Amino acid sequence: MVEMDLVAIQPRSFRPRTTHSRHHLGYSPNRLLSEPPPDDINRIWVADITYIPLKSGRFVYLALVMDLFSRRIVGWKLDDNMGASLVLAALRRAITQRQPGADLVHHSDRGGQYAAGDYRQVLTRSHMRQSMSRKSDCYDNTFMESCFGTIKRELEMTPYEHFPEALRSVVQYITYYNISRRHSSIAYLSPAQLERQHAQKKRKTLIQNR
Repeated sequence: MVEMDLVAIQPRSFRPRTTHSRHHLGYSPNRLLSEPPPDDINRIWVADITYIPLKSGRFVYLALVMDLFSRRIVGWKLDDNMGASLVLAALRRAITQRQPGADLVHHSDRGGQYAAGDYRQVLTRSHMRQSMSRKSDCYDNTFMESCFGTIKRELEMTPYEHFPEALRSVVQYITYYNISRRHSSIAYLSPAQLERQHAQKKRKTLIQNR
């Protein structure tokens, strides 16, 4: 085949699209372009969806919410659909666990899940400012793209036998990612270590200023 310059025809593998940005729900500006880098937790959260294959040929979908300051995954949800309920469950988990103050910036892509009315209502009630990537600019949510790439690479992700197996793997990895995994972007600390150190520094500063 090489001598005759022949190439085998390979069918393209199916990859589900997790971002459906052609909708009429409205968009939010990219606030990250004007925001300074966060200097504390719960200042900027970033969110996105990825797919995970099953051996049956179907997919399950993972929605994450990450604190940009510490790189900690603060909310997540794995489900067999990628509707608005998926991202809403991840957001609600993040809010319950973190109890953020007002004016937090929530950034995502322009997908219809994040533009849905129920999602926007939760952001409004929580006094969050919604931010979205610019049109056709994949680099605007590069933090989450990098996170998903790390997860899939380190899990050596191949199709899972079934949903419960995928769920167990995700739960174990997120625990490791938050508690033990060292991140080069935060001085080779884990997210949990960085948050502990930052909290100690804030308490020390507060005592000194009294």
